Amino acid sequence: MSKEKTTATDVPFEHATEEVAAQFRLDHHLVGMMLEEPFYAKIIRILSKIKTRQIPTAGVIAKDGDLKMYWNDRFMAALSGKHVRGVIKHECLHLIFEHTTTRKYEPHKIWNYATDLAINSHLMDELPEFGLFPGRPSKALTEEQKERMGEAAVKQYEAVSDKLESFPRGQAAEWYFARLMEDDEVKEAIENPAGQGGKSLADALRDGDVTIGENGQVCDADGNPIPTIPGTLDDHDGWGEMSEEDREYVKAKVKQAACDAAKECDSKGSWGNVPAELRRQIKAALVAEIPWQKIIDRFCGYSRRANRTTSYSRIHSTMGRLVPGAKRGYTSSVATYIDQSGSVDDQMLGKFFAALDKLSKLATFTVVPFDTEVCEDHVFEWKKGKRFKAERVRYGGTCFNAPTKWVNERQFDGHIVLTDLCAPKPVNSKCKRLWVTTEEHAQRPYFETKEIILVVD
Repeated sequence: MSKEKTTATDVPFEHATEEVAAQFRLDHHLVGMMLEEPFYAKIIRILSKIKTRQIPTAGVIAKDGDLKMYWNDRFMAALSGKHVRGVIKHECLHLIFEHTTTRKYEPHKIWNYATDLAINSHLMDELPEFGLFPGRPSKALTEEQKERMGEAAVKQYEAVSDKLESFPRGQAAEWYFARLMEDDEVKEAIENPAGQGGKSLADALRDGDVTIGENGQVCDADGNPIPTIPGTLDDHDGWGEMSEEDREYVKAKVKQAACDAAKECDSKGSWGNVPAELRRQIKAALVAEIPWQKIIDRFCGYSRRANRTTSYSRIHSTMGRLVPGAKRGYTSSVATYIDQSGSVDDQMLGKFFAALDKLSKLATFTVVPFDTEVCEDHVFEWKKGKRFKAERVRYGGTCFNAPTKWVNERQFDGHIVLTDLCAPKPVNSKCKRLWVTTEEHAQRPYFETKEIILVVD
């Protein structure tokens, strides 16, 4: 978001009149979305909605321990009801696809373009016409418009427009980013536009060089529609300024809300106007690859007790090379329990072993099969470089107390349970516990827990 300390009277641009803006009610549109767009309504519910004149359009960011959507009332009031809802959906999708957090690329302006192209692919008829749309031809310039823009701006306009028109719809932001980076002329036009006083569309709006007129058209200071080099629909300032805590907060809160919304919409068949391809992409975004490195680093912690050796290659802290120095290796002591009950089929068991194969590239851990009890005869250590096939050794029911009691009696930094979650909640664990299951079972766990549940694809 913009850091400028401005007031309503300081903001030089105008969209709708003050009279029209005063009559605009965002809540009316939000109520309508609850009825017609239940998926998006559940996402927008977790956001604090803040009316401001410090940005020209709208934007989302995590700030002060809260998720916020900023919106300019004079911008929103100038839009049709369909476009207002389209802008709200646009902001929700930025959050769901983690554009505001972990997927930031440089140059920042190119990444901004790419994220809008990815989102607007699914909202082609729901947004103001000045947004970025892949595969949509831009309006041809009249001779009068070309003269007013100048040769350099016209050249940039046509280069960017042709590039956007050539793009297919439905690609990820990373795909659009890579294609934009391949074209030096387009890159230059986005980063250093010749029109609008050399400013981006957002900056031109903020400084009053252009305005948003009726139906979302970009206009000059006199209200006449003008062609501009295409730009991002909303305000992306501040995405790169979030703290690590805010980033993790955003991801966790949005993912939980989106998972709950998707689950409810699936069960009730109430996805509204969300097309099938977008549903697929949303669900895929919610099932991320398990971050084993972070689990080892942050969840399990490190144990200093394991590897203390001596080496003359390491200088002793007080005796120099006369005495060998201490060399410590920091390794995690992790127990991984594989549910082998009858409700876990061979396909699921294969997914669990595939997940552990990835974990083995980062750590050595103890594998413990179980059903109603721990199968101690088949406990083994999985080290880096080893490969193990999925092996079934039990077929009974499921009891999580058995592995929990087993780990409580031993020295472990943490334990991971790979399961379908189809059993009552276990007793408390003396060390940290994490659950791994499939997407289907994550949505319908047998018990409630505040412990981390990760999804393996």
